Amino acid sequence: MKELKSLQEFVKEAEAMSASYDDIVMLMEMADEEEDAEMIPVIRKDLEAFEKGFEAFRIRTLLSGEYDRCNAIVTLHAGAGGTDSCDWANMMYRMYTRYAQDKGFSITVLDYQDGDITGLKGITFEVNGENAYGYFQSEKGVHRLVRISPFNSAGKRQTSFASCDVIPDIEDDIDIEINDDDLKIDTYRSSGAGGQHINKTSSAVRITHLPTGIVVQCQNERSQLFNKDKAMQMLKAKLYLLKKQEQEEKMSDIRGEVRDINFGSQIRSYIMQPYTLVKDHRTGEENGNVNAVLDGELDPFINAYLKQRSNHG
Repeated sequence: MKELKSLQEFVKEAEAMSASYDDIVMLMEMADEEEDAEMIPVIRKDLEAFEKGFEAFRIRTLLSGEYDRCNAIVTLHAGAGGTDSCDWANMMYRMYTRYAQDKGFSITVLDYQDGDITGLKGITFEVNGENAYGYFQSEKGVHRLVRISPFNSAGKRQTSFASCDVIPDIEDDIDIEINDDDLKIDTYRSSGAGGQHINKTSSAVRITHLPTGIVVQCQNERSQLFNKDKAMQMLKAKLYLLKKQEQEEKMSDIRGEVRDINFGSQIRSYIMQPYTLVKDHRTGEENGNVNAVLDGELDPFINAYLKQRSNHG
């Protein structure tokens, strides 16, 4: 029923787009017949709005992957660069929060670890909304920031790295067999400010899958049981994707390449010094307004990735 409702809304939007196009054509014909130049600014404004809406609609038609409709679970990790990288991971979290809000998505933090001085060593959050994974899947990889470090008293340029991992929140029961002997389960106290349960009970759960080295953790729920259930759901999703990758003999179809969080491995660079430029190294998409991108204007980069995936698919 959920998919049917989504398809019905999609059809309604297509019909609305068609009606809007017909209205613009009619206005153009009227302006031409009456030789009314004053209508040109009105038509141009309507046409620009239509083109923007049509492009967004067209991009959604590319979200046809098996998991694209799912919610997304995003994990950020600070990499090489020390305090600057922890700050960069925090900046990325802010960027994705802004982007999610603009899309009408909601965010739930599942786990986080503060940096020693500032920022974040790591954070895992769930993005809830239709096609959340479809949009966020393009962000998987290493992101590089180049700027004058606010933590360097000499004012030197610093290169920082942070990684982004994205998996779909597969709600269906996943047919994955996990041997209890293959799991290492640790409990720890939730970190940071929060409700009364924070820092008082060891409710947070970390699960390590020993054969693969995959680590998942959750501290968002109030009880250890709920945190364990959510962590197991995340582990099953990761193992399921890993199994599909092995079957298809591809590393980039679903989860993407696993890369070191260091020099030469980035998918996108955000350069603030000595010039300003954000460049995606996979698609070639660029934007000179770094601040706008960091404020969540990611559509051009995500759209370029989806188009490229569609052309290659």
